[in-house]
Amino acid sequence: MSLDHEINKNEVDIVIGALNADLTPFLDTWRPFFTGFHLIIVKDPELKEEELNIPQGFDVDVYSKTDMEKVVGSSDTTAMFSGYSCRYFGYLVSKKKYIVSIDDDCVPAKDPKGFLVDAVSQHVDNLERPATPLFFNTLYDPYREGADFVRGYPFSLRSGVPCAASCGLWLNLADLDAPTQALKTEQRNTSYVDAVMTVPLKAMLPISGINIAFNRELVGPALVPALRIAGEGRVRWETLEDVWCGMCLKHIVDHLGYGVKTGLPYVWRNERGDAVESLKKKWEGMKLMEKSVPFFESLKLPESAVTVEDCVVELAKAVREQLGSDDHAFTQAADAMVKWVQLWSSVNSSG
Repeated sequence: MSLDHEINKNEVDIVIGALNADLTPFLDTWRPFFTGFHLIIVKDPELKEEELNIPQGFDVDVYSKTDMEKVVGSSDTTAMFSGYSCRYFGYLVSKKKYIVSIDDDCVPAKDPKGFLVDAVSQHVDNLERPATPLFFNTLYDPYREGADFVRGYPFSLRSGVPCAASCGLWLNLADLDAPTQALKTEQRNTSYVDAVMTVPLKAMLPISGINIAFNRELVGPALVPALRIAGEGRVRWETLEDVWCGMCLKHIVDHLGYGVKTGLPYVWRNERGDAVESLKKKWEGMKLMEKSVPFFESLKLPESAVTVEDCVVELAKAVREQLGSDDHAFTQAADAMVKWVQLWSSVNSSG
């Protein structure tokens, strides 16, 4: 897959959360597309204190529990950055315009013609082109080569708005929840849809952290590690941090007049975990999501919230007031959101 313009590699950080010590197979498969980019690899603070196995030939900075403790203190490191949330530390310390983040159990997918998909370039391409959240274009992304605005699309809206986030998809093991995957143990996603679309204004969506990119300069502080659930595990369907983060991000993006895209690029997601075993745990994620939906449906941020940081703080205030009495996880999330804004300001004002 080739794009019609060159990507400025100096504007991009690829952030990888290392939940496994041996990253050689993962990085070797991505070598054709990661070469020339700066990589930030963040080691899960709960991973055993063995050295990460990283092959030669990459421009990479590695961050460990020790580095996290220097920034947030020893008491907060595990609570804030354990498991999949370790990648947020990479978002925090990056100095680049764009962040691309792909889970370490994913490899490049192949398109229907058999060509490997350059997920990094496709993500950046999505971010560099405008989004169209105010009026849906039935030919999907009108800025892609070969596409355009359909008849009846208002000319006054054809300039679009800045794209804040690009949410990629997955072949093989789709990002399903544990009950669905346990019921359909053999189901795999084989459908490659060659499309990118803007998610409409005020539409909620469960953003997945498996294959995502965002404009850090535009919305960096909105990517917040906040909602942690009891018994959170090391497989995606035992977590909710990325889904909650995504719902917060989408609401903030809508408020500030930006857009979110979904669709291409695809990655091939390998098997990890056992959905049936995960179901045996007491997992509160589904219950929390049902409480979150009406909250976001009715939430209106004040007009005085004009920066991303303002929005995160106001959102945290509303979470504490409206959801905190329902479940302590929401109170903890609200506290974490405020702390994150303070941390972001501290780290980035000194850089």
